Amino acid sequence: MKPRAEPPYRHGSAPRTALLLVNLGTPDAPTPAALRRYLAEFLWDPRVVEIPRLPWWLILHGIILRTRPAKSAAKYASIWMPEGSPLAVWTQRQTAAVEQVLAQRGHRLLVRHAMRYGNPSIATTLDALRAEGVTRLLVLPLYPQYAAATTASVHDGVMTWARSARRMPEMRLVGEYADDPGYIAALAAQLRAHWEREGRAAKTVLSFHGLPERSLALGDPYHCQCLKTARLLGAALGLAEGELLVTFQSRFGRARWLQPYTEPTLRELAAAGVESVDVMCPGFVADCLETLEEIALECRDAFIESGGKRFRYLPCLNDDPGWIAALADLAERHLQGWDTRADAAGTGLEQQGRAQALAQQRERALALGAKD
Repeated sequence: MKPRAEPPYRHGSAPRTALLLVNLGTPDAPTPAALRRYLAEFLWDPRVVEIPRLPWWLILHGIILRTRPAKSAAKYASIWMPEGSPLAVWTQRQTAAVEQVLAQRGHRLLVRHAMRYGNPSIATTLDALRAEGVTRLLVLPLYPQYAAATTASVHDGVMTWARSARRMPEMRLVGEYADDPGYIAALAAQLRAHWEREGRAAKTVLSFHGLPERSLALGDPYHCQCLKTARLLGAALGLAEGELLVTFQSRFGRARWLQPYTEPTLRELAAAGVESVDVMCPGFVADCLETLEEIALECRDAFIESGGKRFRYLPCLNDDPGWIAALADLAERHLQGWDTRADAAGTGLEQQGRAQALAQQRERALALGAKD
């Protein structure tokens, strides 16, 4: 693999640290052309679709990329924000907020974000960080529960870039934080505040992104970690076991996925006489198509059509201060041993200049001593 172009090495350069937050990705615009580019990259990842490459290439390019982009573009258009894609907007805000909190705590490091698919890409962002002199890198995927299709794919993207780097930065990769106390506390505070404002619905549903059922047999801890998050959240709220109903959404294809499925469960609840539901998506830390369109719009319609009366969707954590503090705490724990506060002393060139000045002072002092 051809090495990536890198800035020349400068002697005396001080270590410089960066925190990279990585989310799934989003198209650049709610248009069929943008969706086609995005889906082609996303769905070709062997971590995402684990079937033989040749038949999948034929299906992807012969059917899916001919029919799905237009439908998906219409869905994205229904939730697009003035600033752009919700996922991109919230991820940018999270990045800026985390950088601010870490700076207030005395850390001096670069905080950036990238998308596994789409822009800004992992490779482009890491190239920019290398150009800024970064030699230590903490990668924090914005997926609390580990899955090969998400977290491992982010690690793949980072390592693919690293394979062509002449000077690889020292790297740490966060794997999972489904039981992180700050994350659980932020979810609990959001749900508690919602109930205090609006009252509690008859049922509370926690909808996590789905995965093929075989992922559990293949070794993914995802299913168990979703259940653990729900159990810890219930305990934080003082709820009895089973009061929070766990479901899985976003099923794709004909294979069996993790169950129970979200929309059929909501329909069943409504048909059984449950008049109100609160729905939360703890596995998503930023609102996106899967929360704003699939849950807040499609699942709401399904619940009401089936006889339900009141459907309330709770937004993702987004830039909630409690969640931002939890992200900063998580980063600090994984940054231990890297003196990011020492980075505040300045860049490599500034430190080199100070070292030269100190050397000159010592030489003058020695010269004066010799004269005495």
